Amino acid sequence: MTTPRLPSEIFKAYDIRGIVGTTLTPPIVRAIGQALGSLAGERGRDTIVIGRDGRLSGPALGAALAEGIRAAGTDVIDVGMVATPMTYFAAHELGTQCSVMVTGSHNPPDYNGLKMVIGGDTLSGDEILGLKTRIEAGGLATGAGGYRSFDIAPAYLDRIVGGVALARPLRIAIDCGNGVAGAFAPTLFRRLGCAVTELYCEVDGTFPNHHPDPSVPKNLADLVAVLARGEHDLGLAFDGDGDRLGVVTPEGHVIYPDRQLMLFAADVLSREPGATVIYDVKSTRNLGPWIARHGGKPLLWKTGHSLIKRKMKETGAALAGEMSGHTFFKERWYGFDDGLYAGARLLEIVSRHADPASVLDALPDAVSTPELNIACAEGEHHALIASLAASARFPGATEVIRIDGLRVEYADGFGLARGSNTTPVIVLRFEADDAAALARIQDEFRRVLTAAKPGIALPF
Repeated sequence: MTTPRLPSEIFKAYDIRGIVGTTLTPPIVRAIGQALGSLAGERGRDTIVIGRDGRLSGPALGAALAEGIRAAGTDVIDVGMVATPMTYFAAHELGTQCSVMVTGSHNPPDYNGLKMVIGGDTLSGDEILGLKTRIEAGGLATGAGGYRSFDIAPAYLDRIVGGVALARPLRIAIDCGNGVAGAFAPTLFRRLGCAVTELYCEVDGTFPNHHPDPSVPKNLADLVAVLARGEHDLGLAFDGDGDRLGVVTPEGHVIYPDRQLMLFAADVLSREPGATVIYDVKSTRNLGPWIARHGGKPLLWKTGHSLIKRKMKETGAALAGEMSGHTFFKERWYGFDDGLYAGARLLEIVSRHADPASVLDALPDAVSTPELNIACAEGEHHALIASLAASARFPGATEVIRIDGLRVEYADGFGLARGSNTTPVIVLRFEADDAAALARIQDEFRRVLTAAKPGIALPF
């Protein structure tokens, strides 16, 4: 079989992602599947679980993936249309320690991709690039692997319902943005005892109502409007493949994931005192002191679900979270990111209180921006960040953290600039004690960014 041309830009830091029919085609996915089957065999694994989200291209790409894996002599267990965390769960439950999810996550409808776990490790960085090298070098195993289907949903739902208990029934609204979480979330939360109002829970890969990305405030507008009627305790929103959680209160307050992590940290640390809790460079600076105050060890780390999971394994952390909405529970769970499970854990905690929203609103807060993006040419964003890291000076800063871009700490706030590893943008985030401090920190970043690239269009 002729090896297809492999576009370099689809091999991202945490996953594979491309435009269907252009940079991501069935022959390309078949070749990657054979590389993954070869890698699994080298790591002593003979079976890979595969699943797909609700995108229109999922069935064709999933079939190509299965064909490629089997061509390497590796067996396939196909769990069908599921949320990404359900493939991770299946890898544990079925003993394969390997899974590949066909998903475009929260990207536009014409995108799709692969999230890959081989031998219990989420592939990232050089391992993902290594798949390209392996295919181009012809280093592929050959064989005739088997194929079977398996319905993982009953075991997954039973596992969550059997391990999470609400103190009392809650009334919730859930917005799945027509992503694949809609096939499972209503059932899960009703089984946990909730009265559920559904928004956009019909799986539709065209995403006709709004983009399935709860980290963008405008995508929560319909959920906010439903909650404003005063009939619900809380609102939950999920991204396109169900591994990220958004939370909204009846007053329309968005509880961003770094504040959600405070709630989870206090709860987990009540049972595992001294445990490490990891959070990414985009998160609030209130997290470190909060974790320490509740008896934990705070650890700031790089953004990216695969990088966070690797750091969790290395440190034995009980909990981790990213500003984007990925939350990773090791305590009582498996250490992978799961928006549905995170929603269940959040409801378990707030159900102990008469007013769930007040528990969330009481978490420490600050004046902050959401993620702000500067669009760049492919590769330009990383070059610009490297230039800033080498030459930019920040008078008055208490610390400049360079583990992932530049996080510049001040006595009264922080600013962040980092190159995204999924799209060619520079990600900015700012937080401060008050609006004046926020404006001052933004002025500092405006100065260094315009010096590095005169005429740059800034989103603040």
